Amino acid sequence: MAAVTSPEASQQARVYFQTPPGSTDEAETPVRKQGRVTVKYDRKELSKRLNLEEWIIDQLTDLYDCEEEAIPELEIDVDELLDMEDDVDRAARVKELLVDCYKPTEEFVAELLDRIRGMQKLSTPQKK
Repeated sequence: MAAVTSPEASQQARVYFQTPPGSTDEAETPVRKQGRVTVKYDRKELSKRLNLEEWIIDQLTDLYDCEEEAIPELEIDVDELLDMEDDVDRAARVKELLVDCYKPTEEFVAELLDRIRGMQKLSTPQKK
């Protein structure tokens, strides 16, 4: 049901949509507050992270020779890798995650470490 305000109340007429009485639509769709991710984080860094994650998925589908949905349950946490002291520890962690992979993983691990070099962690927002 729509209600129109009178033109005298404002310069332009406004239309408000209301849920009919007895409808349960309101309870089914909670109102979500719009996030401010790009305010807290650098947009360029978010873009780099998204590109990296897409690359990781593509590489894993090749390594496991399957579709994305069939990749074994594993999570390569980039922030965890960035917290580690050096590339030797990072490589060991990634190889540990890929222990079930029957294809060689050395090239993937080397490329991943190369791609994350210089990235920033996203778990703590930047202050502007």
